[in-house]
Amino acid sequence: MRYIIIGAGAVGGAIGGRLHEGGHDVVLVARGAHGAALREHGLRFTTPEGTRTLRVPVAEGPEEAAPRPGDVLILAVKTQDTVAALDAWSSAGGTHPDVAELPLLTVQNGVANERLALRRFARVYGVCVWLPAQFLEPGAVTAPCAPLTGMLHLGRYPEEEAGPDDVIHRIAADLESARFLAPVVPDVMRWKYAKLLANLGNAVEALFGPVGAEPVAGLLARARAEGIAALTAAGIPFAGEAEQAAVREGRMGIRSIPGAPDARGSSWQSLRRGTGSIETDYLNGEIVLLGREFGVATPVNEALARHAKAAAREGRAPGSLTPEDLGV
Repeated sequence: MRYIIIGAGAVGGAIGGRLHEGGHDVVLVARGAHGAALREHGLRFTTPEGTRTLRVPVAEGPEEAAPRPGDVLILAVKTQDTVAALDAWSSAGGTHPDVAELPLLTVQNGVANERLALRRFARVYGVCVWLPAQFLEPGAVTAPCAPLTGMLHLGRYPEEEAGPDDVIHRIAADLESARFLAPVVPDVMRWKYAKLLANLGNAVEALFGPVGAEPVAGLLARARAEGIAALTAAGIPFAGEAEQAAVREGRMGIRSIPGAPDARGSSWQSLRRGTGSIETDYLNGEIVLLGREFGVATPVNEALARHAKAAAREGRAPGSLTPEDLGV
């Protein structure tokens, strides 16, 4: 199988880099300065084992990648970019008669991507991503976890379609050969909703800096409490913290890498790179949506989403606000 990584940033670059090192056929899809750096210099990939340059094939889009039978599409863009990516790839040409029949993995935060993908692709697999990684400059990705680089729960979407599936088990085996824990589960969305609760802190970190002492820690606790209340009211199950910790224990932990930046979340990285957009509508905003649908007040998550979008739009640096600026 050939893996086409649509969005070779922090998560996509780390997965693509590890698969390439494991001897698998990989294409990184990237544009702009990042794509140019990957083409000219290769992927500068840093892990606890050190830094090396990987000469992974690079494509700017579907026409250049030329999808073919046997390919696996790994969607790793931020959710605000999902629709544009899906539209481009579902109608791609290449040597495959119907690209929309290729397996597509939503290796993304949030819980909106799977339904968006299913409108365009027949074979969608949700992936719950526990993979701390950094993408702060073109051509360079850092993945600081060891002994495994990350944990990726995989499952067919919708889950009613779960059952014997040789393709997803082959993909899981390839990922496990590339230093990932990749369990195939029948309830992948239960894991993704648990990750959604964890990702409510992304906006907190992006706006106020590392979560540690009060009042930042208290603000995060309030955001999470709103999230749990909204999911409970909606009747949506999610994996508990103890269950998640038990799976990760001894398998992945963040290591200090000399010369590498401290690990920061994806929303913090978006502000740091000045991308102009941020994913909080699909993280904190998901809780706001559920709160409005099921009558649960979510003022903290609403304020976090609003201020994070303003910070991205106005080009503010991460950590530029204080919790008092939220007014909640």
